[in-house]
Amino acid sequence: QVQLVESGGGLVQTGGSLRLSCAASGRTFSSYRMGWFRRAPGKEREFTAAISGSGSIIYYADSVKGRFTISRDSAKNTVYLQMNSLKPEDTAVYYCAASPSLGVHSRDYDYWGQGTQVTVSS
Repeated sequence: QVQLVESGGGLVQTGGSLRLSCAASGRTFSSYRMGWFRRAPGKEREFTAAISGSGSIIYYADSVKGRFTISRDSAKNTVYLQMNSLKPEDTAVYYCAASPSLGVHSRDYDYWGQGTQVTVSS
């Protein structure tokens, strides 16, 4: 069982930055692949970024590549999403998720956080 708690969302202007954090409970954090997904108003949840247990394999959605960076700190049981050059279309609720295997689909993930709102004003 893994419990996930996101933080770091907020309101930012276009071009600004935010760093999301996801704190995980449990002693087996390093064995889980971690992902970030987002759901914009009126849209389905979409993949944003994922990172392997060791941090050596990383995937990004094309829409965020070059602007977002996913990382993890196993000592703190925390995964991060650094978001730079934010655009209004990045406005969404951002969720972190944990999976025993690395994937880019929601169905690949077993555990989910409650989400944190990110709003980018134009």
